[in-house]
Amino acid sequence: MSSSEVVLVTGMSGAGRSTVAHVMEDLGWYVVDNLPPALLPNLCDLAATTVTKYAVVIDVRGGQFFDELNGALAELQKRGIARRILFVDASDDVLVRRFEATRRPHPLQGSDRILDGIAKERERLREVRSLADLIVDSSAFNIHQLEKKIEEIFNSAGDADLRVNVLSFGYKYGIPVDADLVVDCRFIANPHWVPELRPLNGLDAPVSEAVLGSANTQEFLDRYQSLFETMAVGFFNEGRKYLTLAVGCTGGKHRSVAIAEELSKRFNAKSLIGGRSIIAHPMHRDLGREI
Repeated sequence: MSSSEVVLVTGMSGAGRSTVAHVMEDLGWYVVDNLPPALLPNLCDLAATTVTKYAVVIDVRGGQFFDELNGALAELQKRGIARRILFVDASDDVLVRRFEATRRPHPLQGSDRILDGIAKERERLREVRSLADLIVDSSAFNIHQLEKKIEEIFNSAGDADLRVNVLSFGYKYGIPVDADLVVDCRFIANPHWVPELRPLNGLDAPVSEAVLGSANTQEFLDRYQSLFETMAVGFFNEGRKYLTLAVGCTGGKHRSVAIAEELSKRFNAKSLIGGRSIIAHPMHRDLGREI
């Protein structure tokens, strides 16, 4: 088997699959859109001799062909073809708004409501979602933010054994659905209650210094870094390449932002066992979203 890499791109209609495919194509991936799953093993055999990086978009537009996906994945495993699954998701209310804005029907709604089509699609995709190596939730992203996230995941992906998206968020807006790990930093003293810090955020030096200098914060960071590096060895052994670590505080403005930035710096500064490496990118889902 060659060292070529195949990524299956799937997910909910309206969540941004096409945007993902376009970004990957711009990054030098060979992209095949709307391929019948039964043809996937043969495509992989062909591409392995000519293409280093290729992505295949598979979704419910294939109708009855989509039901052949499980068999195709089993055949890939039988042939020893490594594959990774990227699942693009979004909340139901966001998907409804996007379909209404474009005035296009959902591919599975028929004569029913858009929401009915979304429910049918979620059920059909439930199993493949559970197999996904990476879930990207585009609910809070505009198209440019989604493009940036995909670029960070796949641009120069070979430079690291594990790419970590360190995502700050506010609990009052909900836990990110694409989180693989969740860290709660609400135990840290809240800068919101300091008048001069309240209008600032965790990217500002005064807030960052207050958060990182708070009681027990450095001990927490040291211990979590050690724990994560231990877990990372297991992720490497399991073949994981992408991971989302969500860091939460109440509003996603002060503590989680500062901690996400600091953890990213720490992860990027270390080389792990056997020379393996981590590339971490901080992202801030709810920054500027105060209500």
